[in-house]
Amino acid sequence: MPGSTPTKMVFVTILSDFLPDSSSGVTKTFLPGRRAGPVRAEAVGMAAGVALDLMAGDPRRGHPVAGFGRAAGLLEQRLYGDARANGVAHAGICVGAALGLGLVAQRVTRHSPVGRAVVTAAATWAVLGGTTLAREGAAMAEALEAGDVERARTRLPHLCGRDPSGLDGPQLARATVESLAENTSDAVVAPLLWGAVAGVPGLLAYRAANTLDAMVGHRSPRYERFGWAAARLDDVANLAPARLTGLLTVLAAPLAGGSVRRAAAVLRRDGHRHPSPNAGRCEAAFAGALDVTLGGTNVYGGRVEHRPELGDGGEPAVRDVRRAVRLTRAVSLAAVVVAGIVAWRRR
Repeated sequence: MPGSTPTKMVFVTILSDFLPDSSSGVTKTFLPGRRAGPVRAEAVGMAAGVALDLMAGDPRRGHPVAGFGRAAGLLEQRLYGDARANGVAHAGICVGAALGLGLVAQRVTRHSPVGRAVVTAAATWAVLGGTTLAREGAAMAEALEAGDVERARTRLPHLCGRDPSGLDGPQLARATVESLAENTSDAVVAPLLWGAVAGVPGLLAYRAANTLDAMVGHRSPRYERFGWAAARLDDVANLAPARLTGLLTVLAAPLAGGSVRRAAAVLRRDGHRHPSPNAGRCEAAFAGALDVTLGGTNVYGGRVEHRPELGDGGEPAVRDVRRAVRLTRAVSLAAVVVAGIVAWRRR
């Protein structure tokens, strides 16, 4: 884990075996092109960050994203006003700071492939949430399979902001599947894609925008105007990742006992029906891959929302939660491969 000197030394040594020695002529032959050394170091670093996430998941304390959230909350106290302009300033400062930190990290490591790989690995690990997402899905499956609705209600807030107090087993199963679908994009595909195309700045700026959306981007009397900028920024940042998530879900459908043809048909027919321009693509693809129907009435802190139904099957059953976890893991693995190829080939 970061913070352990011996671990860092071992990590740097391992990365050194895969990266060129900038003091020799290897850089010119192994990594051709002016920017190839740092860029391909980023590809190696992203792979190492994914491995760290698989081994360690999210820390229980001291998570960098939680630290960002606290800082954003303090800034909100100073900038809050029931106006879009205040929200634009809040989002601009928070995301701009994350972007600036990433740019500084890139500049400092521009002549050190090993340094660039280490920084990229740390950033990738910090922004990914795929391992924790799958674990939470599996924990929900265990609770529901045991018939322990109260335990499942207690765990649901780890996945989404929906009020679990009045949900029964099938409703908890639906909430879990929908959360797995959307968060597969938000916590895995999107950060990997932004890291692949924009390096450390892309990783950090995306996670900042997505975190702000979770904090202030929802519709409520307090955030209807103040959270507008954060919500729109997150929508733009997830346009491509959500659609990639939908495509990868369709291709991975057989791994969850589904059909590529059915998943593609539901995605094409229902993906645009969701209020979110992005979440619908992910949920429709999961609905088609699992042959279930998602959507319906959701309660968020006393606020009731009615979502259109997506898919043709029945309501998700407890057994479908395990299948959704398997689908999440398959899509996440596919995203790692796609991001690795994009990052490695980037100039």
